[in-house]
Amino acid sequence: MAPNETVAHLTAGPAEAGPLPSFNLLGWNLDLNDPTFWALVGLLIFIGIVVYMKVPRTITKSLDDRAAKISAELSAAEALREEAEAKLAEVQKRAAEAEGEAKGIVEAARREATQLAAAAETALVARIAAREKMAEERIARAEADAIRDVKIAAVETASRAASALLSEQLAGKGGDDEFAKSLAAVSKALS
Repeated sequence: MAPNETVAHLTAGPAEAGPLPSFNLLGWNLDLNDPTFWALVGLLIFIGIVVYMKVPRTITKSLDDRAAKISAELSAAEALREEAEAKLAEVQKRAAEAEGEAKGIVEAARREATQLAAAAETALVARIAAREKMAEERIARAEADAIRDVKIAAVETASRAASALLSEQLAGKGGDDEFAKSLAAVSKALS
């Protein structure tokens, strides 16, 4: 090629360029005019850049870090679950103890109520007996007072009747003599 031809060839546009050659590589027919070939070349270049930039290692490290973080979170969740189970067991134990205490308190209250009822019944029986005794004493006093009042009334009635009889019998001089004798007997008895 002459130098002018080389310059013309270099300055020629793509329409003037001839087809690219094709060759066989390890049993593969590679045509440089085939877009699939260039897509494969671009893919290989991309994969090369990715490997050169250590993207798989970064992705692996990121995945490992994420796995470690998830593992730590799972461990923390397990610890929280065990703590919650322990607290639940403690709460259930306290509830059982409280229920036992409540039953004890109820049983003690029942015993105390039974004792108070028995004591109240005994006190009521004693109070009723005391009131009956007081009532009987009042009745006895009332009977005694009534008997005394009847006796007094009888004595007064008898005294009035005797006075009326004596007044009739001792009217006049005989009454004066009788009065003098009685007065002398009383004076003698008093001295």
